[in-house]
Amino acid sequence: MNKKTFVKFVGVAVVVAIIATGLFYGLFASRLNSATGSGLTLVVAAHPLKTGVVLKEEDVKIVRWPGDHLPKGAYETADAVVGKTVFDTIGEEEPVLTTRLASKDSGGGAGVPEGMRAVSIHVTDSTGVMALLRAGQKVDVQVVTGRGTRSAETQTRTALENLTVLSVTPQAEQNSQGHNVPVVTLLAKPAEADILAAADSGADVRLALRNPLDESTRTRDALTLNTVMHAAR
Repeated sequence: MNKKTFVKFVGVAVVVAIIATGLFYGLFASRLNSATGSGLTLVVAAHPLKTGVVLKEEDVKIVRWPGDHLPKGAYETADAVVGKTVFDTIGEEEPVLTTRLASKDSGGGAGVPEGMRAVSIHVTDSTGVMALLRAGQKVDVQVVTGRGTRSAETQTRTALENLTVLSVTPQAEQNSQGHNVPVVTLLAKPAEADILAAADSGADVRLALRNPLDESTRTRDALTLNTVMHAAR
């Protein structure tokens, strides 16, 4: 190989090396950018976390999240989870999600704040309302007694007002009166939970859907069918 040919060969090799370096850098930079994503961070368990553990800073760690959106219910900072209680076991490196934690505001993602109760009731004669009912809506609870019996006059009373709906189960279940009716779970104070339990076990329960902005209450006297028929016009 003469000198002239050798110089040409070296020149071509240099050009190929430059092109290869550029391609490699471009691919590496692309991978690096995709690994860092949009700069989001995700809180994960630093070690296995058992049910009942009150989270401390050393129980979690922060990792980079490559996607543009965090998983639903995820946290970005350790401060957001410190002090919360583990509701469901979390494995090492697993994301810490709202559904796995209990706090004063929400019991393990179930939507039951501290001091409140979730109570399920069987709902009768509310087919139209059931079609409109969704979690988060507000309802009044009406209790009807004496219906279908000859020994007692039918009475109705609005027992509770402005309760929040947690869930709706439209599939019919048998209640204490032997009727197949849908089930609605409501958020109630402990005393209200007792009222709901008593009404569900010994009476027919109806729901009245409220305007979400209506916070008003009223005197809730019992009303009989005879009173309705003879009410002043």
